[in-house]
Amino acid sequence: MSDNEIPTIEERENGPLIAKGISTMKAENGNDMEVKAVMGLCRCGHSKNKPYCDGSHKDAGFQSRGGDASGRDRLITYEGAEISITYNPRLCSHAAECARVAGNIFDSTKKPWVQLDNGTVDQVKAVVAACPSGAFALANGDHLLPERAEIEIEKDGPYWVTGPKIECQDAGEGASDGKYVLCRCGLSGNKPYCDGSHKAAGWKS
Repeated sequence: MSDNEIPTIEERENGPLIAKGISTMKAENGNDMEVKAVMGLCRCGHSKNKPYCDGSHKDAGFQSRGGDASGRDRLITYEGAEISITYNPRLCSHAAECARVAGNIFDSTKKPWVQLDNGTVDQVKAVVAACPSGAFALANGDHLLPERAEIEIEKDGPYWVTGPKIECQDAGEGASDGKYVLCRCGLSGNKPYCDGSHKAAGWKS
């Protein structure tokens, strides 16, 4: 990537995502992938050469928009004694990084499922940073960007994007422009963003 080339991702109408100027990308197994100046990435879920587009979207009748987005587009505030955060269900891709990093704080079997005082401030901040979709943010709106490849591919899930910009409407209220998740199963009702539909559908990559 040249010094003046800003990494971007563009939507091709009813077609793939076009990634330009990407310098780092990781495969589902966490290995570094070779990158090209311009790459067409599958988002219909049907390519035989994932993560790359092979034109299967045409036969599949893929549409860039359509469907009902999962999760309400609203900010929910969780308050603790020392730190508070916000959460937008619309943005959540159900990667479950929150439970992995701090299951003592984020436990879907409890009500409320977020109990900030069950852990430390550092744990809460680690979860906000780890959240790939930006569904979690500190109360001041900071999403705490992680150290990640510009594109990381979740197994049986979306593209985790950190850094590159995309020209599109916001994914939802309080969304981050520094990190977000892009649908690659073709099922999201909030395209180009992932809304977790792959989980409910049991989509496999």
